[in-house]
Amino acid sequence: MPVRLCVFDAYGTLFDVAAAARAAANEPGAEGWSARWPALSEHWRRKQLEYTWLRAVAGAHVDFWQVTQDALDWALEAEGLGDPLLRQRLLDLYHELAAFPEVPEVLSALKGQGMELAILSNGAPAMLKAAAASAGIAPLLDAVLSVEDVGVFKPHRAVYDMVGARFGTAPGEVAFISSNGWDACAAAAYGFRAIWVNRAGAPMDRLHGRPAHVLADLGALPGLLAGG
Repeated sequence: MPVRLCVFDAYGTLFDVAAAARAAANEPGAEGWSARWPALSEHWRRKQLEYTWLRAVAGAHVDFWQVTQDALDWALEAEGLGDPLLRQRLLDLYHELAAFPEVPEVLSALKGQGMELAILSNGAPAMLKAAAASAGIAPLLDAVLSVEDVGVFKPHRAVYDMVGARFGTAPGEVAFISSNGWDACAAAAYGFRAIWVNRAGAPMDRLHGRPAHVLADLGALPGLLAGG
């Protein structure tokens, strides 16, 4: 069954989640903490994901913007950074995350191949709209799907069900691309043609599915999908 739709995770796949802390660390006045930005960013992202999983299991859903704030508060405390102005600056920058360098060209190439393109993300609608606009990729997307429509975070099957409901596709017609190994594994188990963008060179997760392909970044994606 040929792929006709590419569905992308957003954060870490299209948008660089480290960009907010990196940018803040390079601004005037950041000298006192700038060397710690990688640790701050790692704490922030790790807690952000952990909180989505824990809230999904507990049935205690809040939107991803609240999760993002809660995770940042934990990260700032872990690094001993209590400046409320820094907190606000990091949150502002999160709405303007840069896309990875290859993203615009890759999306344009896929559109040229006749693919429909969508985002399927834990992100709240306003977050996703702002990030896509800031990165300049919004015109290339046919849909931006948020888990807020089903009220539970990935990897719940209800999230992946949103794709077929929106596009009328069978799972085998969908290439699902994520930088999160657990997300790619769950999508593979669902029946998507899952592609893991393993930017960090991490080991494969031992879960209930296995992605069909592993890429170091998105650059090779158009060629991979052009091959059928």
